[in-house]
Order: sequence, then C-alpha cells, then structure tokens
Amino acid sequence: MSAAGVTVRRVRAGEGARVRELRLRAVSDPAASIAFLTTYEQERDRDPAFWDERAAGGAAGDTAAMFVAEDGDAWVGTVTVLVRRAGDVDHTGRRLHDARADVVGVWVDPAARGTGTIDALLDAAARWTRDQGFEVLALDVHVDNARARAVYRRAGFVPTGEEFTGPIGPELAMSRSLRTL
Repeated sequence: MSAAGVTVRRVRAGEGARVRELRLRAVSDPAASIAFLTTYEQERDRDPAFWDERAAGGAAGDTAAMFVAEDGDAWVGTVTVLVRRAGDVDHTGRRLHDARADVVGVWVDPAARGTGTIDALLDAAARWTRDQGFEVLALDVHVDNARARAVYRRAGFVPTGEEFTGPIGPELAMSRSLRTL
C-alpha cells in the first residue's frame, strides 16, 4: 500500500534495532504521555533481545502484526495489531469477554502527518485483521487526545460508548467495522 510516496509493509524479523529506533522517536513525541503506556526511559533501557523479539512477533504469525510506513529508507510511521482471545487481559488491564483485535502503538512522524500515511497504516491493519477472521478492529484513545480521536474518526472508527480509566488516564473505546473491506 502506498500514500504520498510512502510504502506500508509488515515489519520483518531481524529489524529489531529499527523497531527500537522508531519506538524511541514515538515515545519522544510531545503527545506521548497521552498516547503510549511507556516512557522514553523505559523503552531506551530495554535489552536488544526485546526489540528482536518484538520485530519477530510482529513479522509473522496470527497473534500480532506490526506495520511500518517507509519513505525511501526512512521509517515514518507504525501501527500494531494485537489479537486477544476471550479471557485475556488487554494492554489496559481489562479482562476480555470476547476475542478482539486491538490497534496499539500508532505513531506517524510529524513531517509525514497530513500525507495519508496514517490512513495507509490503519487500512493495512484493518485488512490484516479482517484476514484473521475479525469483523471489527478496536482501539482505545485518551479522551484528551483530540488529534488522535479526529484521525481515528476519519479512518472509520466510531466510539463504542465504553469509557474507562486506564494506565494513562481517562480513555474511550472506538471500533471500525471491517465488513465492507
């Protein structure tokens, strides 16, 4: 998939160092405190093996998929989908009653914002999720993150009516139907 010269693809095993670099950029974003569950310092201090495992897990299999947006050789965005089964505890600590596919780790470099990169990333995530047999793609967003809420609405996500207090404060759940993909 391509948007404004950007190519979206699934991360590859062996790209752990690049995954780490992108994550450090993401959690350094001024809005990171209302968008991510971890800090720059926490991510910086992780062992290289952690990043290699994250890349390998996001590259293959049906429980996680990490997508990156490339502009030439530069990575300018990312999104990950985590598949949760009924009974699992999600990233916010909630026990799930039904299986669900969650979008997490969404970030686009400020220079690539407004170019369609986020749409291409979310569309790739939606296609992969549908291919896993899900009819809905879910995400949680901090209630004060107006920019992210607007982007998600434009990408077809709608509030589910569920609001809760998670590790980063008050959040609302949103979902996107995958029936028309």
